[in-house]
Amino acid sequence: MGYLCLRIQKLAMAEGIIHLEQIKKSYFMGKQELPVLKGLSLDIFKNEYVSLMGPSGSGKSTLMNIIGCLDTPTEGRYVLNNNDVSKMADDSLAEVRNKEIGFVFQQFNLLPRLTAAENVALPLVYAGMGKKERTQKAMQMLDMVRLTDRSHHRPNELSGGQCQRVAIARALVNDPAIILADEPTGNLDTKTSQEIMDIFEEIYKNGNTIVIVTHEEDIANHSRRIVRLRDGVIETDQLNAKFAKA
Repeated sequence: MGYLCLRIQKLAMAEGIIHLEQIKKSYFMGKQELPVLKGLSLDIFKNEYVSLMGPSGSGKSTLMNIIGCLDTPTEGRYVLNNNDVSKMADDSLAEVRNKEIGFVFQQFNLLPRLTAAENVALPLVYAGMGKKERTQKAMQMLDMVRLTDRSHHRPNELSGGQCQRVAIARALVNDPAIILADEPTGNLDTKTSQEIMDIFEEIYKNGNTIVIVTHEEDIANHSRRIVRLRDGVIETDQLNAKFAKA
């Protein structure tokens, strides 16, 4: 049975994680309205691996901010893992964001004075977990990204690829519904980028939902579905032919 048929069967039984319905987002300069997203609708299901692509000005960064609950739409409805987050206040958004989404950024966003293990454990501090438990969980996540031997090193003692692996471990530590990665290999060389994408592949095969925002075709080609934006709307939404095996 082909990949497409298997995927149709899978989606028929899947739980929706992200449901965007006629999302619009505008910014204002004085009285001038600057529309960025123009009625965009998108569904992403549990254990999908999706890349969002588009040129500068296409709206992909704004879409990423809305999916990540870092911003709210001007119009439309956004349901994240059965929570309607479209009109939530900032404090409620922050709570949903911390529980449901693990972020991986291009710049790593690690705290320089903390060790790798302490950086990974940080979300568990905010969740109120005890020190012993959060240390154990952080070490489990570092083991997953093959970095336990560097657990006591600070970011300035790690390579760029190692810092990104710490960031991935931190994104996973709260068992989020979604891993949202923004240009996760943008600061890395080709070999290290491949190593990072291999880790994302393992995460996907372990059952996580992954959404990657990228402008690089070779990075997007690791995903199973590629959504391309242009001028604030979805231009194409296609399965990756690389995985469409008979």
